[in-house]
Formats: sequence, structure tokens, C-alpha cells
Amino acid sequence: MLSWRRTAIVWLLVAAFAGAQEDWERGLSAAKPGPRAKAARQIGKSPEGFRYIDRLAPLLRDESEDVRAAAVAALADMRVIEAQPLLIEATSDDSPRVQAMAVDGLVDFYLPGYAKIGAMGSISSYAKGLKDKFTGTAMEMVPGYVDVSPGVVRAVGDVVRNPGALESRANAARALGVLVARDAVDALVEGVRSRNSTIILESVVALRKIQDPSAGPDIVFLLRDLDPKVQEAVIQTVGQLRTSEAVGDLVRIISETNRDRIREQALIALAKIPRNGQRELFISYIRHKNARFRAAAAEGIGRIGTPDDIPLVEELFAEERSEGPKVSLAFAAVNLGHSVRLGYLVDGLNSKIHRMEARPFLVELARNPSILSNLYVPLSTGTPPQRRHLAHVIGQSGTEASVPYLEDLSKDRNDEVASEAIEALRVLRARL
Repeated sequence: MLSWRRTAIVWLLVAAFAGAQEDWERGLSAAKPGPRAKAARQIGKSPEGFRYIDRLAPLLRDESEDVRAAAVAALADMRVIEAQPLLIEATSDDSPRVQAMAVDGLVDFYLPGYAKIGAMGSISSYAKGLKDKFTGTAMEMVPGYVDVSPGVVRAVGDVVRNPGALESRANAARALGVLVARDAVDALVEGVRSRNSTIILESVVALRKIQDPSAGPDIVFLLRDLDPKVQEAVIQTVGQLRTSEAVGDLVRIISETNRDRIREQALIALAKIPRNGQRELFISYIRHKNARFRAAAAEGIGRIGTPDDIPLVEELFAEERSEGPKVSLAFAAVNLGHSVRLGYLVDGLNSKIHRMEARPFLVELARNPSILSNLYVPLSTGTPPQRRHLAHVIGQSGTEASVPYLEDLSKDRNDEVASEAIEALRVLRARL
């Protein structure tokens, strides 16, 4: 009985597909653009549509923007590698909106869900979504072990360089950051030289994600930008890239600005730049009434690396009542050689509020082989949150010797811990 029912279902599906195929076959040769666009969408939605990719290729050169957009949406909907060359071709479309659709479709190969496929079927709905996209920063990034095709990176980079529509260029700059496209730094540097704040902002944020220090000097001039969003993004980025050429401007901003948030961000950025010669500046903020300023100053003292500051850091650690600065002081103590505070940072991983402050510090500290080796014990014996977040830390900063520890953790009784360990193994092996 079951076998008969399965056979009947298969025949029904075959018949339905055959009927749909006849429908879109007629639509492809229609004189009006509406049926041609509908046919493209039908191919994209069909379970067997990937077999007919060649029928979509001519639609990418259709005179109607709606038809070309529908073909791009169909190719993105399929999510098959055979569609990539056609989407790359579509990044050169005369319509900036079709270009942007093609870019989003390419990113979706590597980060499923990035492109809102449903909205992409209509050029008007996609265009509205494109305008809304730039109201926030894209936090997504492809995992470090994902290999992005050089052809995709080149095509998206060319859109950034294109002197055409601003929104498609900004969209492409954002995409390069999401793809962590290290070979597209030159294109993004061109983007930061644009006269449009949105393109500049997206290019700067993308460079921060890519983490290529060589790009830092090329964006220092933007620390004087009049757009506060651009200025803040650049401050954060030169800090992350540890751009020594930015030190003078950061000191100037700290001393001259009357905006506490900008001063705070500049102090944090300065604290991330090693050997910046600003110990006295950090000392002047170490007892500031604002906890965030105290935390930044503690980081700065820790990274300057003067062991004679350990007594001061320990004194402040004992006095401090706010958890944020205390985490930063613990980092400073360990970085200065007082490893007894490492346990405080590991304990911080149990806090939902402060674990994302402690974890980046541990990633940085774990690049020291002796500190890394001290993290293997809590990796196996700590609480579930500690084990899970330490797996991330070791994935980012571990060595070949770390592999067996993560392999053991991948069999953890806690599913979330085991899953994080597997992900960390992928990241670590991609780095090694």
C-alpha cells in the first residue's frame, strides 16, 4: 500500500512539473516582459529548475530590468554552484539595482539567508529593502574556514570601483566585509576615498572585518571627517587594525572633542595600539568617574607592557567595584605578567553581561604559549559556558597542539559545547 502511494505521489509531482514546464516554456518566448519575468521566477522555484539554468542566461540580457531582476532572483534561489558564473555576469548589469541583487545572490552562496530571496523577485521591493539596509551595520561574516571564489571577490570589488550608483557600490562594499574578502582591500581603499558617506562607512566597516593592518594608514585621514558616524567607525577601525599612524589624531580627538562617546571610542582605540607612548594619558584616565574610560585606560596600561605598573594595576583591581573596568584590569595584570588574574577572566565567561568583554581579552592573551597551555584545564573542567567560549578562544588563537583538546571537547556531553568545539576545530585547522 505504501509503495503504491509513493508511486502515485511521484507521478503527481512529475505531472505537476511537466505542466509548470509547459507554462514557463511559453512564458520565455512571450512578447511582453511580464510573462518572461514570471517564467524566470517559476524556473527558480522549481525543484528541477537547476537543470534549466541555460534557459535563464539569455534573460540576463533582456531589455526589461524586471526580467533581468527575475532571472537573477531565480539564480540566487537555486543556490547551486553552476549559477555563480551567471550571477558574476549580472554584477556588470546596466541597472545598479540588478547589480546589487546579483551581489547579494553571490554572498548567499557562502552565507545562506543573507539575501532575502523572496523580496528579490520584485525589483521594486528589493530596491526599497536596499535603501533600508544601510540604517545599521552588517554584523554577519562568513566563517574563517569558508573559501570564497576569487572570481566572486573580483566581481564584487569591481562593483565598489564602479563610478555608478551609490547604493550598489555601498552594498558591494558591505558584501566584501561579510565575505572577509582579503583580496579586495584595494577596492575598499578606493571606496573610502569616495565622496559619499554611506560608501565610506561600509568600506571602513568591511576593512575592520577583514583585519588587514596594511589598510590602516589609508584611512587615517578620515579621523577628521565631519560625519560623526564615519569618524566613529574610523576610530574603531584604526584601533582594531592597531594603526600606529593614527596615534597623533586619536590623542588630538581625546583632548579636543566635547563628545564623551567619541572621546571614549578614541581612548579605546588608542589602548589597542601597542607601543603608542601614551602611558601618562592612560594614567590620567585610570580613576575617571566614567567606568568605560577607566576600562579603556586599564587596557592601554596593560598593552604598553611596563611590568613596573603591576602594583598599580593590582591596587586598582582591589579598589574597583564596577565589573567592566575590573575585567580590563585583570587583562592588564595578565598581559603585564601577573598571570594569577587569568582565572578572573575565565570566570567572566560565566557572566552573560561580561563574557563578551572577557572573551576577546582571552583570545589576545592566548597567543602567548604559556597562557594558552593554562587554558586547557578549564577547557575540559569548566562550566558549560566556560567550555563553550574557551573553545572559541582556542579556535582563534590555538596551535597544532590544541587540536587534540578540541577533538576531545567535540564529544562533550553538552550539545552546545560539542557544537562550538567542532566549529572551533574548523576555524583552527583553516588557520594552521
